[in-house]
Amino acid sequence: MTAILTWNIQNGRGCDGVTDLARIARVAKAMGDADVICLQEIARRDPAFDGGTDQVAQLQALFPGFRAIFGPALVRGEREYGNLILSRLPVLQVCNHLLPHPAEGGIKHMQRQAIEAVLETRSGPLRVMTTHLEYYSAAHRAAQVARLRAIQEEVAANEASPAKAAPSPYDPAPRPASLVLCGDFNMLPEDAEYRQLFQPPLVDAWRSARPGEPDPPTTGLHDRVQWPKGGHCRDYFAVTPDVARRIACIDMDAATDASDHQPLRLVLR
Repeated sequence: MTAILTWNIQNGRGCDGVTDLARIARVAKAMGDADVICLQEIARRDPAFDGGTDQVAQLQALFPGFRAIFGPALVRGEREYGNLILSRLPVLQVCNHLLPHPAEGGIKHMQRQAIEAVLETRSGPLRVMTTHLEYYSAAHRAAQVARLRAIQEEVAANEASPAKAAPSPYDPAPRPASLVLCGDFNMLPEDAEYRQLFQPPLVDAWRSARPGEPDPPTTGLHDRVQWPKGGHCRDYFAVTPDVARRIACIDMDAATDASDHQPLRLVLR
């Protein structure tokens, strides 16, 4: 079994306004064993968040035995902001993808990113990618979804690239088409960007594992200040069909208010 958790942790700030990464770790561990933990909204040395601490180092310490793979979307001097993969599985390769940031006047927006790790699982190499798409702009999300899908197409086309025997930057490294893409996509199931994302070869893992059951409300359950509309879904696992066939279970912790989002956990056979 391979278990993967995804969660937008809002820099560790709970619905009580308290920033507590140790609480985040406790909630994540209480969901069950996880081999890979994908977190969004992580800050390093930014005085706007958690007193300017290095949240990557803090989370690494809270999950001993895991390797921290940080993907900054923003690097401004010493300040960094982005997404994090924690893996206790062997890491075969890492790719950092900056996502499109189109010009759009009058709209608040920021640079977005996806971090990808190729991990060695009992079933062979698996790509795990986590991201956090633009909140304020549907045009940005559409461009970012298009880039994520283009990356997948490129990887699938290159999967059988010829190997180079001699040690060099051209050395072959596993990077299969098999993919788990997760995170805060800032789209609703009825949005055009959702339909754009979940076209072949990508499948909504929740709907695949729970036929007829809608995606659960992953935000707005507890924080009605930021989310006055109440509970709705913004967080997903997108997987390739071969991965979808391996799903043993997928669950969400609806009770925790340690963030404004809820954590999701996917278990693969």
